Amino acid sequence: MRCEGNDVFDIEGEIVIKRPVEEVFDFAVDVRNEPRYNPHMRRAEQITDGPIGVGTRFRAEISSMGRTVPMVTEMTAYERPRRYASSTHLSFMDTTGTVTFEPVAEGTRMQWSWQVAPRGVVRLMAPLMARIGRRQEQAIWEGLKRVLEELNRRPENS
Repeated sequence: MRCEGNDVFDIEGEIVIKRPVEEVFDFAVDVRNEPRYNPHMRRAEQITDGPIGVGTRFRAEISSMGRTVPMVTEMTAYERPRRYASSTHLSFMDTTGTVTFEPVAEGTRMQWSWQVAPRGVVRLMAPLMARIGRRQEQAIWEGLKRVLEELNRRPENS
């Protein structure tokens, strides 16, 4: 994690999910799935037509500091099933970055790298936001792992 003064900070990490790379990619790239594994995401909808790809946009709402905050995410790169990039805009920060997917013996290694640019008075809290953001991001993707690996354990007829 890098923090450049009060401007931009990086959040990076990785996780291994015991599911095929195509399945992990398809589930993760579709922001509409995020409320299933991110407890801060209240709702998400696709606001552009067609299949997910470069230019696809999603509108979502997260819970932050006791209030609902709207956000818009746009896919800026889409290379199924290896990589996607996106930009997300909230009233108090912008986030851009890339998520990569690599097949490994255990399933899929997923790595993320985000650049977070707080705006306004929130910029003063960048070092704290960087520490909290790293923990929250890891928890979000651990939630994805739980959801996808649980799907693998469910009986076919349930």
